[in-house]
Parts: sequence; C-alpha cells; structure tokens
Amino acid sequence: MLANLTIDSRRLWDMLMETAAIGGTPKGGIRRLSLSDEDRRVRDWFRRECEALGCTVHIDTAGNMYAIRPGKDMSRKPIAMGSHLDTQPTGGKFDGVLGVLGGLEVLKTLHQAGYETNSPLCLVNWTNEEGARFSPSMVGSAVYAGAYTQAQMDAVTDKDGITQGAALESIGYRGAEKPGALAFQAYFEIHIEQGPILDEENLSVGIVTGIQAIKWFNCTITGRESHAGTTPMAYRRDALAAFAEAAGEIRKIAIDHGGLATIGIVSAYPGSPNIIPGEMRFTLDMRHHADDVLKTMVTAAKIAIAEAATGHDAAYDVQPLQDSPAQPFDATLIAAVRAATEKLGLPSREITSGAGHDAMYTARVCPTTMIFVRCAEGLSHNEAESATLEDCGNGAQVLLEAVLAYDARG
Repeated sequence: MLANLTIDSRRLWDMLMETAAIGGTPKGGIRRLSLSDEDRRVRDWFRRECEALGCTVHIDTAGNMYAIRPGKDMSRKPIAMGSHLDTQPTGGKFDGVLGVLGGLEVLKTLHQAGYETNSPLCLVNWTNEEGARFSPSMVGSAVYAGAYTQAQMDAVTDKDGITQGAALESIGYRGAEKPGALAFQAYFEIHIEQGPILDEENLSVGIVTGIQAIKWFNCTITGRESHAGTTPMAYRRDALAAFAEAAGEIRKIAIDHGGLATIGIVSAYPGSPNIIPGEMRFTLDMRHHADDVLKTMVTAAKIAIAEAATGHDAAYDVQPLQDSPAQPFDATLIAAVRAATEKLGLPSREITSGAGHDAMYTARVCPTTMIFVRCAEGLSHNEAESATLEDCGNGAQVLLEAVLAYDARG
C-alpha cells in the first residue's frame, strides 16, 4: 500500500524563487552559464540542501552531482530523478531548474514524513545541459551514458578560449568518480514543456513518450570579399546572398516535411559596411520525430546549401556538430506517470518532446521517462518564461507518485 504523501507546492515555489536570485537578471530571468561562478554558487546551495536531508552527495569527473537518499535495500540500484541547474544567457526560472528542485521537493516530502523507500533514491544535477557556453549541449549526461568521452568534454572551449575542463576545475566541481559508475534502476525527469501544446489545450501536465531526433551542423559558405561600390552585381561572389537563398530553401524543406529547422547563429566576414561578405558561418539545427524523415531533410538542406553556393561561385562546408537519434521512453515508466495523473485527476495528454534533454542520454542506459509541466504560451529560453505554482506542484506530485509506484514494484 502506497503512502498518501503530498508535496508542498509553496515550498517548491520558494526554492524556485530563491535559486532564481543566483544569477538573476534585471528582467526577471537567470544568467547562470555552465561552470561559471553562478553555477558554482547554485551547486553549493544544492549540495547543502541535499546533505541537510541526510543524503550523501557524490560528484563524478564530469561534474555531475548525485545526491543519494538511502533505501531499505541498499543492494538495489537507485531510482533517479533530475535535470540541470545551468541556464541560457537570458534564461528563465524554470527550464531545467524545475527538474532538480521538483526532485528535491520529493526528497523533502519523504524526509518530513519519515518515509523509507525500498530502493535508494538519487537526485541528479547534470553538468552543462544547455550548451550555451560550451557546445554541444547535454554533455554531462552524454559522458555519463558513454556518448562522449571525458577527454572530448574537457577539450571544448568557450568563446574566450577557456576549456570546459579548466572551467570545471576552477569552480571546484571535478569529482573523482567515473561517469556511469553509479548505475540507475530507472530515471524520471520533470521539465516545463517549452512548447505551446499543454497551454493551448489547458492541460497541467504531459506524459512524455519520447524525444524527437536532432542534428546540429556548423556550416560555412566561402565566396570572395570585394568593394561594395565598384563590383557590379553580376561579378560578385557574395557569400551572404548565397546564404540567404539557402536559408529560405531550408525553411521550406522543414515545412514540407513537418519538421523543424533553425539557423541560430550567423556571422558575416569580414564585417564591414562597404565590403561584400566573403564568408558566412552559420549553425543549422534540424529536428523530426522520425529518424528517416530527418535524414531526408538533412540531405535536402545540404543540397540547398551546395546549389546556393555554386550559384554564386562560392565554396561551402557542412560539418556535423551533434547527432541525437529519436529516443522512445520506457513503457513501464510511462505507465507509472499515466497512472499518477489518473490517480490525481489531473488533465494531461501524451506528448513527444521537441527539445533535447538529459533524459535522451539516460534512456540509452536505463529505463527513462519525463513529465512535462505547462508553461505560459510555450515560451522558454527567455527571461519571460513562466509557469504557475499550481502546475509546478502538480508536476512534482506526479513525480512523487510515479517514483513511489515504481519503487513498490520491487
């Protein structure tokens, strides 16, 4: 018989607001880049909170933090919850943070009630989920799952030439444990949806069935810079003109295939008002819920870049940056989340995640699922990101119910 435990929504909300002050921005968001001093401060806060509950905090060489709450049978692998505490440069109060603090509220509720689970529980703070300072994203969970090596992680540099390894050392969060050495029985992650579906359908929570496929690229089109006033249009090798044509075609490709395409970073060189750009560098993010369709989209995008460059007598280069196949979640864990929403009478629906999450990598090594919480207008990666106290509480309550139900299965 499961205990009838209720999380404290106000306590969860207060933790969200308290941590939002660490790296808080004038517009009400958070700037807490991975492995910055602000990241160190929130990590210190997280560690203190977990240790106050009697948890033992472990740290691996990737900087991932694992707070272990003992269970009746310590021979069992822990049931894990988690997400990340780093943010975008102009991030909101809920992206990632809700997953860690929602899990912390579960631990506080169990601690307050003196409830002992059969299996140990583990609350995780993953390193560098956002990929804002060091790219690619989700690197801590990727190293945990064996998708990247520690050496690959350490070698990545930020815009100032600081390596990720040096930054990790500088904030004092390079642990001694090998990533992946602590194996999970299962992993649950709560997160705001970051999309408009739940809000539009007036639903509090989403039952996440998987994550769509994602491919990132670094692209370059190289023409020739020349004088803007003396070079006739027909004689130009204009890299920006080629880029503009390619960008328009890539947008059409995404729409035609029911997928997504985003060019998030664009730089023109040499960057003078009266010089025709000789080089364009840009990123390309393409997504679809089906791997085969995404492959077709990427091929079409590469052809579009090649044809646009050739049409302007320019060269081109497309280099892969990140490749994440579509990742379905575990049916048993999904059922546990669904049962929790039904027990609580919460309006919900099944949903596929359009964004990448650390759960994408944990799903490669253990049963995994996610719980989505409604966010206003689906707005995220923005200082105006907003969710309600009630919805955050509902998500944490679903998390608690699902974890306890899974634990009771033995």
